[in-house]
Amino acid sequence: MTQAALAPYLMVVSGLCHAIVNAILKAGKDKMSSRALIDGFSALLIAPVIFFVPLPAHAWGWLFASWLVHLLYLVSLVKAFETLDMTVAYPVARGLAPVLAAAGAVVFFREPITPAIVVGILVVSAGVMAIGLHPHVSRRALGWSGLTGITIALYTVIDAQGVRAAPSAASYIAWTFLLLGAGIGLLFALWRGKTFLATAVQQWKPGLVAGALSIMTYGLALLALRWGTVPRLAALRETSILFATVIAIVFLGERVNLRHGLGVMAVAAGALWLLLSG
Repeated sequence: MTQAALAPYLMVVSGLCHAIVNAILKAGKDKMSSRALIDGFSALLIAPVIFFVPLPAHAWGWLFASWLVHLLYLVSLVKAFETLDMTVAYPVARGLAPVLAAAGAVVFFREPITPAIVVGILVVSAGVMAIGLHPHVSRRALGWSGLTGITIALYTVIDAQGVRAAPSAASYIAWTFLLLGAGIGLLFALWRGKTFLATAVQQWKPGLVAGALSIMTYGLALLALRWGTVPRLAALRETSILFATVIAIVFLGERVNLRHGLGVMAVAAGALWLLLSG
C-alpha cells in the first residue's frame, strides 16, 4: 500500500484517538486546567524526540502561525465545552471544519479536488452539523463552537503546509507538541493558578493518557496530511464524531435522539464514500 493510499486510514485512527482526548477534556471539572495538563504531558513525552530529529527548517513560520491558531482554538474549545454538552459542541465545531479546510486548501494552495470528494465532504459535514444543531442552542454557545470550527480549518491547512515543508514529519510533529505544551499549556496553567495545581493532583492519570493520545491523534493526522490532500483527509478526520457519540452515551451519560442517530449514519456513509473515492 502506498503512502497516499494509507493516509485516509491513518486519519480515521486519528479521529478515534481525538474523540477519546476530547471526552477526557469534557469529563474534567475545570476545562482549561485539564487542557493545560494534557498539553503539558504531551510536551514532556515528546521532548526527548527533538534530540533525534532534524530542526524543522523552512517550517518555522508555519509552526508559529499554527501556534497562534491553536491558542485561539483551545480557548474557544474550552469555552464551547463549558456552555454545551459534548454531543452539541463537538459536532458543530467539527462540522464546519472540513468544508472550510477544503475551500482554503483549494483556493489558496491549489490542492486537487474531485466532484466525488466534494460530495463526500458535504455529506460528512451535513451529518455532523445535524447532530449538534437544535433550536435551543444559545447564540453565545453556538458562537464559541463556530469559532472552534474555523480555527480547526485554519490550523489544518497551515499544518498541512508546514509538515510538507519540514525535512521530516517526525521533526514537525515533535516541535508542534513541544511548542504547544511549553507555550499554550504553560499559559493555561498560569491562567488557572491554584485551580490547575488541584486539577494536576486529582487528574494527572487521565491527563497523562490524554497527553499521549494527543501525540498519537495529531501525529497521525500530520503524517497523513504530508502524504495526502487536505480536502479528503480533513473530512475523514470527522469520523471522530462516530466515536465521540459512543463515548458520550456510554461513559458520559449523555442522551441522543433520532436526529443525532441519522446524523451519525450520514457521517458514516460520507466517510465510507471518501474512503472508496481515493
